[in-house]
Amino acid sequence: MIQILRIEIYKIFKRPRTYISFGIVLAITLVIQLALFSDGKEFLGFFMQGINEQFDVQGNILNGYLVAYVILHSLLMQIPLLVALVAGDSLAGEANLGTLRLLLTKPISRTKLVLMKFLSSFIYTLILIIWLAIVALFVSMLLFGTGDMINIKSDSFVVILQNDVMWRYLLAFCFATLAMTTIASLSLLLSAFADNAIGPIISTMGIVVVMTILCNLQLPVFNHIIPYLFTPHMVGWKGFFDDPIPYAAIGRSAITLAAYTIVFLAATIYYFNKKDIKS
Repeated sequence: MIQILRIEIYKIFKRPRTYISFGIVLAITLVIQLALFSDGKEFLGFFMQGINEQFDVQGNILNGYLVAYVILHSLLMQIPLLVALVAGDSLAGEANLGTLRLLLTKPISRTKLVLMKFLSSFIYTLILIIWLAIVALFVSMLLFGTGDMINIKSDSFVVILQNDVMWRYLLAFCFATLAMTTIASLSLLLSAFADNAIGPIISTMGIVVVMTILCNLQLPVFNHIIPYLFTPHMVGWKGFFDDPIPYAAIGRSAITLAAYTIVFLAATIYYFNKKDIKS
């Protein structure tokens, strides 16, 4: 099993598209950091003009913690595409290359093969999130320094003391990993139905986009189904930057995402075990 997992991880990092994902994360992060480094004071002044009229805010407000939050807010809804690029190719890519039949001649069950594909996709997702943490948080801390973090919301703002920030980011990145793992399991499921990676990748993003639009429209007709979709729960990481932290809501979102992941993975195993690979 470990040897098969190593082979699957090797396959992932052998493909150029894997490194394109890391390059995209780095490029977008650097663009946002450069923009804030150049015009960050004007950007911050626009959002804090109402706050400055009532409070005397001093210190390094535009610090690495706030910049990292802005980057995460911009990137975490785009990363599903980067996850789908790899997970969507897991099974469909084998079928497209004609290696799926050969792979199943090895002494390993189809269930174990799916689990290894899923686990390798999870490892890729975890490494991608760690890379995001490095370039978004730690590089921002080097460029902008540290200090108390101000989380500016539409109707309020939250001040988080400097010594109270890092553990929040740790939990936020862990939650983001769970959310992206749900995307990986969905893309893997769609990959089992396809013989080409393009279909699962586009289908995954299509599902995410449609669900996101339904949530953003906020129409009464959709209010009953929105809590049961997984996309609204993917932004649960933001709760770690509230005060007090809504642990109950975050827990519900985590359970929902975990449930979707299990269902997607179980459906993949069920279908793949019945799939006719001879046709």
